[in-house]
Amino acid sequence: MLIETLIDFVLHIDRHLAYIIQNFGSLSYLVLFLIIFVETGLVIAPFFPGDSLLLVAGIFASQGSFNVLLLFFILAIAAILGDSVNYFIGSYFGEKIFAKNGFFKREYLEKTKNFYKKHGGKTIIMARFIPIIRTFAPFVAGVGKMKYSRFFSFNVIGAISWVAIFLFAGYFFGALPFVKNTLNIIILAIIILSLIPVILQYAKTRKKSSR
Repeated sequence: MLIETLIDFVLHIDRHLAYIIQNFGSLSYLVLFLIIFVETGLVIAPFFPGDSLLLVAGIFASQGSFNVLLLFFILAIAAILGDSVNYFIGSYFGEKIFAKNGFFKREYLEKTKNFYKKHGGKTIIMARFIPIIRTFAPFVAGVGKMKYSRFFSFNVIGAISWVAIFLFAGYFFGALPFVKNTLNIIILAIIILSLIPVILQYAKTRKKSSR
């Protein structure tokens, strides 16, 4: 039931956001803040809407339901704080997970640390645009003990870029008849396209493990 509700919320985010605006008024800013914060801050919530929510929120802002600049500031802060909390959760629990769970080998932890030393910056930024990975990347950065000052700088860049691109795309293009008439298709296309890197990486990993 919960999964079905979540799927419906993601696929019909426009209807649900309209309901939120109608029933919560100015508190809708807080509701959207919490959704983005949870989606980026908790590893148990990777399927919460992100890209599509920002796009549709931008469309509603173009119709006067939100102040787009205020919304941008609030959601960027939510994304930055979410990743930071996720990082510290990974940093605090990471060593404990590898120490107590035999499934997670110590060598995996060392590989994770080495990876984030070399590629952590671009990973944090690129992960913003990939669902599921977006939720796990900061957690893994914490597990890998990526230096927080370095993580934070890329966190800010990624958060601002992610929120700006989708929110303002909805704001500036949401009034176009084509976008209005095909919004559900566009949302579905965004979800599918953003999941392609995950699917390709999974297929690549499976192929290597089968050799």
